[in-house]
Amino acid sequence: MKKYLNDEKFRIIISFILFIIALLGNFNNILINNILYIISYLLVGFEILKNAVFNIIKGKVFDENFLMSIATLGAFIIGEFPEAVAVMLFYQIGELFQDYAVDKSKKSITELMNLRSDYANIYENGKVKKVVPDKVKVGSIIVISPGEKVPLDGIIIEGNSSLDTKSLTGESIPRDVFCGDSILSGCININGVIKVKVTKEFGESTVSKILDLVENASNKKSNAENFITKFAKYYTPIVVIIAVILGTIVPYVTNSNYSVWIYKALSFLVVSCPCALVISIPLSFFGGIGGASRIGILIKGSNYLEKISKVDTILFDKTGTLTKGIFSVQKVQPINISKNKLLELVAYAENYSNHPIAIAIKNIYTKKIDDKKIKDIKESPGFGIKAKIDKDVVLVGNEKLMKKNKIVFERCNDNGTILYVSVNGKYSGYILISDEIKADSKKAISDLKASGMDIIMLTGDKESVSSDICKKLRIDKYYSELLPQDKAKKVEEILNSKNANSIVSFVGDGINDAPVLALADIGIAMGGVGSDSAIEAADIVIMTDEVSKIVDTIKISKKTMKIVKENIIFSILVKIAVLVLTVLGISSMWQAVFADVGVTVIAVLNSLRMLKVKNRRKI
Repeated sequence: MKKYLNDEKFRIIISFILFIIALLGNFNNILINNILYIISYLLVGFEILKNAVFNIIKGKVFDENFLMSIATLGAFIIGEFPEAVAVMLFYQIGELFQDYAVDKSKKSITELMNLRSDYANIYENGKVKKVVPDKVKVGSIIVISPGEKVPLDGIIIEGNSSLDTKSLTGESIPRDVFCGDSILSGCININGVIKVKVTKEFGESTVSKILDLVENASNKKSNAENFITKFAKYYTPIVVIIAVILGTIVPYVTNSNYSVWIYKALSFLVVSCPCALVISIPLSFFGGIGGASRIGILIKGSNYLEKISKVDTILFDKTGTLTKGIFSVQKVQPINISKNKLLELVAYAENYSNHPIAIAIKNIYTKKIDDKKIKDIKESPGFGIKAKIDKDVVLVGNEKLMKKNKIVFERCNDNGTILYVSVNGKYSGYILISDEIKADSKKAISDLKASGMDIIMLTGDKESVSSDICKKLRIDKYYSELLPQDKAKKVEEILNSKNANSIVSFVGDGINDAPVLALADIGIAMGGVGSDSAIEAADIVIMTDEVSKIVDTIKISKKTMKIVKENIIFSILVKIAVLVLTVLGISSMWQAVFADVGVTVIAVLNSLRMLKVKNRRKI
């Protein structure tokens, strides 16, 4: 029996049955009726009464537990047994519905972010052993079979497969992976057995960072949530004071019936509960964050979701953000040196770099690189690389690197990224590398401009390349040939030039742009889910390379804010109306509780609309 009494649904059902029996039963002894009412009341109201007492002891007096306890106990005192039970019963039914709604939203997020694998198959001495992921060290080899989740970040050293990245990126199309490819924890292996060399410990893996990000998102409250917290803090004591005045001073001054005004005061307390606001507003933001996560957008907190809805200026990095960041060699132009030798020297100089340009060079140079020939590597951000290859001193970089080292060179006017090369102080030619614009960049920029956004591109690339990209994307304003420190200064200048209400967002690839991501009002990392700097520095992480997700993020934030405003206005107006009707004696306690519970339920249902975001067509 104790088990059933601990079940809230069971208590509500039994309480409701006893309430109906007492209400409709024609008992000769009124004592039996009252006992049934009291038992019915205690079944649903005991926890509320207990919480009210404990909260008063802790100094938390003016909450919904206190208001409901005072209102219902007062109803018993003035002989309104049915209404006392009805108020508590319907309040608990409303609370049960709210709990269901909140649980549903949390379950939706939990299912979405159910990325963590419970085990990893570690490969040692020719045998496979199942262990918990946090016991696996960097450098260990793990085996992932079809249908298993990828437990840790790593590099495939044997086998190939397709990965389901839907939970991680929101994309339904599987990603084919081969030996040498990096894979992220949280994906699901579809069809092939693969061996993976672990590159990050479990605590530093992508899945752990994402889960931590989502779990902590609710800690960063929006202005609307902070407003509701402050509102409830001052609002509740005020309505309690008004209720006391209604129940004591007003009947004394007007020489009216005390029972009538006490009844009005108790009804006033019931309807004054700010439940609809306290529950629905955070739930709206939680729903917005969850809805965004469904399509591969991670928002670190309600404050960022609110702020992005007001953004009016968006600064874009170029490489890896508006363009694919996948470079290919278009031309090798040697001067006083063979084509093969020029390519070899540049490949050796770029050997230790993971920059997309370096990868493009190494992809075309297919011979094995002898590390012993490479000495004295020095990389200058925004300029290029200086290295000693055997006996040759090699410079590889942009025009500024040539000018800095006083190298006489011939300027190339082709569109693309130009790598000028100097060997032993003499100009030895150049390599032309180009990048492709992402498929959705043009449409995304067009949509953002149509919504009134000021779009600016910031890049370290040369003027001709920047101008060509902006012309193709119809971006009116850009700043080119910026060093990393210049980019940060330019962002500061733009921030200082805007008015106090302006919100400036910077969108970067999350690898080299961490300082600028942190500097902007809203930092958005594109395709940076595997980048530590992206997750740490950005406020919003787009888990794919789609620029169009920026448009989706803004739409989601605006829809969330619209729902929040609807809930605030609707809840306050209805409560004011019912409070006035209660004072005038038009509304009874029954109507008061229906107003309170009804408004809360409607507000919660409105908030849950945000969880229906599944793709951009439904936003």
